[in-house]
Amino acid sequence: QEGMPQTLSSTSMFTPCGFNPHLHTSKEDEQGGLIFQDGNLTSASLDALIQHLIPTTDYYPEKAYIFTFLLSSRLFIEPHELLSRVCHKCIEQQRLDDPVLDKARVRKFGPKILQLLTEWTETFPYDFQEERMIGHLKDMIHRIAPCDEAYWKKMNQLLQTLNQKLATLSHGQEGIVKISPAVSDKLVAFKSKPPSIQREILSVCSDPYTLAQQLTHVELERLSHIGPEEFVQAFVHKDPLDGTKTCFSEQKKTSNLEAYVKWFNRLCYLVATEICMPAKKKQRAQVIEFFIDVARECFNIGNFNSLMAIISGMNMSPVSRLKKTWSKVKTAKFFILEHQMDPTGNFYNYRTALRGAAHRSLTAHSNREKIVIPFFSLLIKDIYFLNEGCANRLPNGHVNFEKFLELAKQVGEFITWKQVECPFEQDPNIIHYLHTAPIFTEDGLYLASYESESPENQTEKDRWKSLRSTILGKT
Repeated sequence: QEGMPQTLSSTSMFTPCGFNPHLHTSKEDEQGGLIFQDGNLTSASLDALIQHLIPTTDYYPEKAYIFTFLLSSRLFIEPHELLSRVCHKCIEQQRLDDPVLDKARVRKFGPKILQLLTEWTETFPYDFQEERMIGHLKDMIHRIAPCDEAYWKKMNQLLQTLNQKLATLSHGQEGIVKISPAVSDKLVAFKSKPPSIQREILSVCSDPYTLAQQLTHVELERLSHIGPEEFVQAFVHKDPLDGTKTCFSEQKKTSNLEAYVKWFNRLCYLVATEICMPAKKKQRAQVIEFFIDVARECFNIGNFNSLMAIISGMNMSPVSRLKKTWSKVKTAKFFILEHQMDPTGNFYNYRTALRGAAHRSLTAHSNREKIVIPFFSLLIKDIYFLNEGCANRLPNGHVNFEKFLELAKQVGEFITWKQVECPFEQDPNIIHYLHTAPIFTEDGLYLASYESESPENQTEKDRWKSLRSTILGKT
């Protein structure tokens, strides 16, 4: 059973599920409950997959396998349960319960199990927020440590690094300025009065290049908190083999992912608010041109998420209906950007640009060239369709490992991108503004838009009237 670890990275694996032309032609090999196709692991029972994760004196699982299995296993078994089973099997296989340990054997096995635990804590630190996880970790070390003093040291290092990482992550989450909800619809009432109730973006930052860099700061900061497992946990359904409970009975652990989506929405509304706010058409046009330049800089940096939020903000009806304002704008640059983010052909243009940025990132010499910030809701949608498009288990109850390799490929690429250090200096003033400047709700935007350029038809007139009475209390 202790065969050579199989390679998991052949390209035939990475075609979307169901489109693999070689799927049923070649012979299947079975090793200890693992089914291989053309040398690639395609399916297995959960037990066999767990066994394949466990190191022995002369076997260590491939890095790609460890990541793929730890990422996807949570659809079938909770992390603490998995770690418990791994530890029990190690104790059994390496006879760690024997009154007298076989020291030579344990010294061969020790570094391997430590390596596995290290990889787990580094890639999925959030799993170890649970006391039970740390318990299993310590129990394992206590069993092997009598054979080598160095294991204690290694263990302490591992726990220290883990604690630092978890502290940074939770501190970082608190450090992120809380996004202010849309509170400022009443501001419209003051549009015509001279004292500006609201600082506007141009008074905080008038250089598009600087704003694009600060947006990139916010994006990378927020990305850094998203654990790879959040992508999988967003789709936890009941496991068909265990009809009683989902694997995660507690709340889904996807808070960082949700916070990031909220940030995107806030940026859309902030852009629209800044455009609809000024009383004079010339100023509104100036704000539009400013954001077009910011968006272009975001594109050049590789920050596609901010780029998409800015374009979405400009395409909101309250903004796009401002015909007189737009007539003052040089729109050629805007159309080029819009074309880049055009949804036709499943976002063909954007995907091409993303591949270009990803390629540049691989060969980059500086952090500046490494930046790839994907259009996030599309990434989630891709992962969602991959998840919905194929079953987690095959009819025989086996885990559909082929699917999870594709999932791991998409999430793995994201992990590489989220680890980039932001090369730009932070401007706390601008970042604070981005998170806290008041924004209009959709109603507030429509009202501000009608106050700027009056309604063109009866529907708009009626809407304006009702908004004036609900928001401004005017009849």
